[in-house]
Amino acid sequence: MEKVIKNEWLELMKKMPSLFFGFILYAMGILLMRDAGMGMNPWGVFHMGVANHTPLTLGQVTQLVGLIILLLSFLLKIVPGFGSVGNMIFIGFFIDVIDSLNIINTPTTLFGRGLMLIIGVFISGWATYFYLQVRLGAGPRDGLMEGLVKLTDKPVWLIRGIIEFTALITGFLLGGPVGIGTLITATTIGFSVEFAFKIGKYDSKKGVHTDIVQLYKMLKGTLSPEEVSQ
Repeated sequence: MEKVIKNEWLELMKKMPSLFFGFILYAMGILLMRDAGMGMNPWGVFHMGVANHTPLTLGQVTQLVGLIILLLSFLLKIVPGFGSVGNMIFIGFFIDVIDSLNIINTPTTLFGRGLMLIIGVFISGWATYFYLQVRLGAGPRDGLMEGLVKLTDKPVWLIRGIIEFTALITGFLLGGPVGIGTLITATTIGFSVEFAFKIGKYDSKKGVHTDIVQLYKMLKGTLSPEEVSQ
């Protein structure tokens, strides 16, 4: 039994570099899209809008919104994974750390800003791959979407669209940055994620994510990975 528990802990530790590298990349992608000054994705617009009216930093707003969404998802009986909780905490943390370093400079030309935006989208695609491929849970917003789909029995595209549209409009009313970049990110992020998945040979339809309760049981030795995948 002790050997089994030790192996489960080792397996978890092996996943940490990929998980946290994904969080760092995601934070960098968000800042690149923000500093391009051409508009952000719907959730970025919302986070910036909230930050405009509070003393909170962008990273802190990202954490707070993530926490609220995580709690809403839990009420909808969606159990988060370790990666879901980490997503909520550390992406916001890394946003503020990287932002404080002042290493991102906005180009003076429209071409340069557009290139920065596209690089941000590209990096975000790879960030999604690195933190999802360890299968420790998706982000809070995806959990909320899943919960609402189950509750309403409506298609994913409709629920996702309503969530994104609500975040965008609310963020816009709060003064969040909406522009051509908002349209560009909305139409290219899916391709960026798909490209990263293809290169990394990650199939989101195969395998299952381990939620935080299952992970706890696995680390105690009372649940096997085979039982999780069933």
